[in-house]
Amino acid sequence: MGKKIKTINESKAWSYVILAGLLEIVWASGFKYESIPSIIVLISLLTSFDLIINAAKILPVGTVYAVFAGIGTLGTTMVEIVFSSGEISLLRISFILLLLACIIGLKYTSKGEKL
Repeated sequence: MGKKIKTINESKAWSYVILAGLLEIVWASGFKYESIPSIIVLISLLTSFDLIINAAKILPVGTVYAVFAGIGTLGTTMVEIVFSSGEISLLRISFILLLLACIIGLKYTSKGEKL
């Protein structure tokens, strides 16, 4: 018997991308902060890539990766601000908001969706 392939819908694929991005924040932060156990870093890393692989089967891979990396970048920047430097400037906030706008724009322009 052949293996039955389970497909997901586009909405679920986007939820995978968002969850993978949140997990990226965990594993990327775990590289710097020893308070995050190595096993949590490893599980987060493997799970995030599994989610991205599954989402990329449904959504455009370039958009998926850009949104995934953008969420991770935003999140790790926020973790860094809160737990390490505490420094936040108007310029830094501006770039964070610009990146957020680009991520949202990529999501809404994939597969011809309209704002």
